[in-house]
Amino acid sequence: MQADGLRVLQVSPSDEGGGAEKVAADLHLAYRERGLDSWLALGANHGRYPEAVRIPNFEARGPWARSVLRAGGLTDPAHLPASSPTTQRAWRALAEPGTYARIAAGYENFDSPGTDSLLDLPRHRPTIVHLHNLHGSYFDIRAIPRLAAQVPTIATMHDAWLLTGHCAHPFECDHWRTGCGDCPHLDTYVAIPRDRSAENCRVKRDALSAGLLRLAAPSRWLMRMVEESGVAGSVAETRVIPNGVDTDVFRPGDRAQARQSLGLPHDALIIVFAARSAKSSSFKGFETLEAALPQIARGQAGRDVLMLALGQDEAETRIDGVPLRSIPFVADPAIVADYYRAADLYLHPVRAESFGLAVAEAMACGVPVVASNVGGIPEIVTDRETGLLVSVGDATSLATAALSLLADDEMRHRLAQAGAARVARDFPFERQVESYLDWYAEIAGRG
Repeated sequence: MQADGLRVLQVSPSDEGGGAEKVAADLHLAYRERGLDSWLALGANHGRYPEAVRIPNFEARGPWARSVLRAGGLTDPAHLPASSPTTQRAWRALAEPGTYARIAAGYENFDSPGTDSLLDLPRHRPTIVHLHNLHGSYFDIRAIPRLAAQVPTIATMHDAWLLTGHCAHPFECDHWRTGCGDCPHLDTYVAIPRDRSAENCRVKRDALSAGLLRLAAPSRWLMRMVEESGVAGSVAETRVIPNGVDTDVFRPGDRAQARQSLGLPHDALIIVFAARSAKSSSFKGFETLEAALPQIARGQAGRDVLMLALGQDEAETRIDGVPLRSIPFVADPAIVADYYRAADLYLHPVRAESFGLAVAEAMACGVPVVASNVGGIPEIVTDRETGLLVSVGDATSLATAALSLLADDEMRHRLAQAGAARVARDFPFERQVESYLDWYAEIAGRG
C-alpha cells in the first residue's frame, strides 16, 4: 500500500504511562521516521515527543470553570499541583458542579470539550485519525460519530472499556455481553460510585453504532469480546493487529554486562516484573507476586534474591525478607531492555491482560517467562514451549513454576531461546507498523 502523503493524528491519554501510551508513541515515532506527517493529540503532554499537542480541554471550558481551575492550579494535566487528589476533586467540582454531580451519581465523565477541536490541532488537517485508550476524562466519546464522518477513524482497543459500563477489564462478570447493569464491581477501574453502568454502556454503544468507526484489537481474545458484545456488527470494520516489539532493541544479550551497566548485584537471583503502578492496580496481580516471592526465596536457600518492579516509584521495601526494588518509569527502551536482560526470570502474574507487551519484550530479550494464563497472553506464550503459564491468582503455582525453571537449566535455556525466536518471528514492531500503514492507505483510498 502507498502511505506517502498520509497525515496521521493519533489520540492518546498521555506521553507517559503504560502499554497503550507506549504503543501510540512508538507508532508516532516510526511514522515520523518514514517521513509521514504524524501528530499526537494527548490528554496530558509532558513534552517527550515532537509534534505532540495537548487537547485543549481547559481552554474550551466556560469562563467560570476556567477561573476556578486556574485558581486550583488545574490548567494542565501534565503539571498538576502537589495538593491531594481530594483537594483537586473539590476544585473540579466547584468549577463544574453539574458535571461532578453526574459523576457522583455514577455517570462516567465524557465532558471533554476540547475533543471538538481535534482536527485543528495538527499543522495540517489529518487524513487519518487513530484513537487509543479513551478513558481518563480527556476525550468525549460522544464525538466519535462526528469525527468519523469527517475523517476516516480507527480506534485501537487496549482493554475492554469501550464494551463495558465503566471497567477496563470485567474479570469474571459477563454483563458486558448484554449492555451492563446490576454491576457487581463498581470499584474496578474506571470506578464509579453508583451503578449507572447500563447508562454508561448505552452512551458507548450509541457512539459506535453509526457504523463509521473501524476497530482494532491487539489480540484475538479481545476481538472475541467485541464480537460477543455485538459491537462488531455496529462498526465499519474490525481487525486484529498484534502489538509489536522492536527486536533491534529488545534482543538477547549478556546478563553480566547488563547487571554491571545497571549497578545490579552479579550473583543474586534477579526477578523482574514490569507494570505501571502495579501496587495500586487491581489488574496487575501484585498481591500474587507478593505471596509467591517468599516461596521462591525459600526454594533458593543460600542465594540472595532481588525483585525488580519496573514502573513503580517508591522506596525499596522487603517482602518477607526479600528486597523489592522499585524502578520508576524509564523512557529509554534500551535501558528497559537491559533490565530484562539482567533478569534470571520474568514473572507476569496479572489478573487481566489484553495482549502482554511487557511479556513479549522480556521474551525478546531471551528471558524465561512465567505468566498468567489469561486474556491475550496465551497468544504469545505457549505453555512449556515459549514459557510457562499458570492459573490466575495462584501464588503457589507461580512459585512452583519459577522454581522448576530455576532448577532445570536445559528447560530454562530452551524456553528462553524459543521465546525470543517466537517474538522475532510473529511480533516484530515493523509488522505492526506496516499493518497500520496498509490499513490507513486502504481506507484513505490510496490502496
